[in-house]
Amino acid sequence: MKKLENLQKQLGYEFKNIKILNEALTHKSTKMPYNNERLEFLGDAVMDLIVGEYLFKKFNKIAEGDMSKLRAALVNEKSFAMMAKELKIGEYINLSLAEENNGGREKISLLSDAYEAIMGAVYLEAGLEKVREIAINLLEICYPKIDLTNLVKDYKTALQEITQADFGVTPVYELTGSSGPDHKKEFEIALLLNGKEISRATGGSKKEAQQTAAKIALEKLKK
Repeated sequence: MKKLENLQKQLGYEFKNIKILNEALTHKSTKMPYNNERLEFLGDAVMDLIVGEYLFKKFNKIAEGDMSKLRAALVNEKSFAMMAKELKIGEYINLSLAEENNGGREKISLLSDAYEAIMGAVYLEAGLEKVREIAINLLEICYPKIDLTNLVKDYKTALQEITQADFGVTPVYELTGSSGPDHKKEFEIALLLNGKEISRATGGSKKEAQQTAAKIALEKLKK
């Protein structure tokens, strides 16, 4: 495992107490006397505030509902995992051998948790201003264009609005199968309207597969 100096350089912050960074990087699978769950809890709350404030200042003319959608698109497991990958956090996480062999260093949930825990650790040591500086910098690297069109792609809602207006029905999403190991599960979803299959898609989660199926259905209905 690489020395934590490299990670601190990536962060742009040097910890006074390296133990708190080590705790932020320790997964519960290690069965150590400490793990990153408490710091993750704190980091989640801090990131919610920072991103909310960032969007409030950046967009002074969009409605609260749209800001909530943007925040949801940025404050989530997938988004935090992307920022964790930017910092190469996966290389530094302390895992059990079993979790490592199960692809733990690439797991979105573990990367997201570790990222939140690190933000919590920075907050405890250096305060909100430093976390804001690090988080906003990463946010703008990972999301060079932050707007509703790019981030809020809720195809399910868009499809439901069309089908209710045009056909008086709502889409039904059926799980038709799943495959792959636990850490790389693929789900297949069929989308039905009035009992007829309109589209089918796969994804790393049921929600992802549903969104893709809805996107395909939207494209078909527009033709």
